[in-house]
Amino acid sequence: MNADARSTPRWSTSSFGDAPDLSATEMVSLREHLGRCKRPRGPLFALQGLAEALDEFLAPRFITTVVVAALLIAAAALLL
Repeated sequence: MNADARSTPRWSTSSFGDAPDLSATEMVSLREHLGRCKRPRGPLFALQGLAEALDEFLAPRFITTVVVAALLIAAAALLL
């Protein structure tokens, strides 16, 4: 009843007992996929990168961001 949960692995592999190597077909497919992913996709791709960078900056500062946004909205409402 007191079996140690860490003693048995909780995952399975796709190598089925063989060496975990990639086949040539898998390597070609992976190379093609990476080639497609590395190409720039135009202005929307750059916009997505900017949004991700902004999210990485603002997410840890969520409460501060909400307070600053509320203050800016209140200031704009008072000026109008």
